[in-house]
Amino acid sequence: MATIDPALRIRSVRLAVADLARSAEFYERVLGLALLEQDDGRALLGADPADPALELVAIDGGARPAPPRSTGLFHVAWLHPSREALADTVRRIAASRWPLTGASDHGVSEALYLDDPDGLGIEVYADRPREQWGRGPGGGYEIFTAPLDLDDLMSTSTSAPEPRVAPGTGIGHVHLKVAEVDRAARFYERLGFDEQARIPAASFLSAGGYHHHIGVNTWQSAGAAPAPPQAPGLRRVAFELSGLAALDELAAAAAGDAERHDGELRLADADGQALSFSARA
Repeated sequence: MATIDPALRIRSVRLAVADLARSAEFYERVLGLALLEQDDGRALLGADPADPALELVAIDGGARPAPPRSTGLFHVAWLHPSREALADTVRRIAASRWPLTGASDHGVSEALYLDDPDGLGIEVYADRPREQWGRGPGGGYEIFTAPLDLDDLMSTSTSAPEPRVAPGTGIGHVHLKVAEVDRAARFYERLGFDEQARIPAASFLSAGGYHHHIGVNTWQSAGAAPAPPQAPGLRRVAFELSGLAALDELAAAAAGDAERHDGELRLADADGQALSFSARA
């Protein structure tokens, strides 16, 4: 089986939203991303002006809520370069009076959760050093959910929050709601991702030994269909590989399920989620 480029990273995601101005203001003010570009139908945001990580697109013709059990986005996870940077983001969220929906210690990382104005899930997190990632009996990473020591985390940042996220903050992983975990995991494994952990009704897959770039679960979506086109949600996950050779290897692994377009390899996963892969310039 192929192995995907270990240098893979998630370059950006595209979200379709009901109110573009409202969502752009939320991601700028609450999450702390810089608004890099905006017009009537699209906004680009990110921590690095040269590397937008979030594309927001307006839904034409009016948005409709997604059925609760549909497949699609579980959350987009924003990886911070340090615990201090994560604590600063938590202070910014608190100062904005935006509600958090959860806080967890996952062993490999510390994470907090919230929803955007359309109810789309967001995780903000910082990794523990890789040498501290525990291994379970089967050899995979030991990913669990335990209470987060929020006081200890917040003690790393005692000043007023910066208006912008720390440089180096980007999308560490994307977690998806799928119809069947085994089917979804097989698809990503065929592309060369390695399963790093399996817990009830969820699988975590990655490149290069990371704990996960992609998570899939059926906690709310077993046997479900995708949300309708007018529902806010995830429209694309854009990955970046180290070069053209890695892109060619991935195209071979995709075995005809992908097409080349403007230098990108485009395909859909087992639940119809749009993916793209490009080579680093």
